[in-house]
Amino acid sequence: MSDLRSQARPDSVLEDPGTLAVATMYAQSYMTAAGPAGIAAPEEELNSLVDEVLAKFPEFNELLMSDSVGRDDKLAIVDRVVAPQCSEFFTNFLRVLIRHGRISMLPLIQNVLARLQEEAAGKKRIRVKSAKTLSDASRSQIVSHLKNTFGFEPVLQETVDASLLGGVILQVGDTVYDSSLRSRLHQLKGRLVEKAFNEIQSGRDRFSHPEGD
Repeated sequence: MSDLRSQARPDSVLEDPGTLAVATMYAQSYMTAAGPAGIAAPEEELNSLVDEVLAKFPEFNELLMSDSVGRDDKLAIVDRVVAPQCSEFFTNFLRVLIRHGRISMLPLIQNVLARLQEEAAGKKRIRVKSAKTLSDASRSQIVSHLKNTFGFEPVLQETVDASLLGGVILQVGDTVYDSSLRSRLHQLKGRLVEKAFNEIQSGRDRFSHPEGD
């Protein structure tokens, strides 16, 4: 059932819309240009660099991402270290990012590219928050319901929040569907408070206007 869950890095809530828009532009350009360049799977080299090199070799990551390292030095690093191991297409993409001062956005571009490819394949990321790790049966039920309701192939991004007590919270785009036990208890509490207030108000009205006056 692992194919029902996103293998990509979760979206960062720290990215501002402007940064995300720039990353999206680069990711779209990269994906669009890959076909004519004969690159069938443009994500492979990008994932390899970010996940296997930058994530595991912090010194190299610092050299490539740091503002204290000049543009020409970064280009020289790419030519010396990356170019011999990667396609000319991917190497040129890195050079463009460096020349425009955008190389630090590479992990975000990776994230956006994965989402664009999912959308092109009729898939969509859905954030699912549950009180405990979903069972395979629960996961399949959620996926089936989303497919039948919205018509796309959902890719679940799961997080666990014990404070929900039970149930799940689904985020589809900008819309949140909250069926958690915590939410239901909160709603019940609100209704009980409202009922008590109405009863108190009704009692005050009867006291202020007794029958027979």
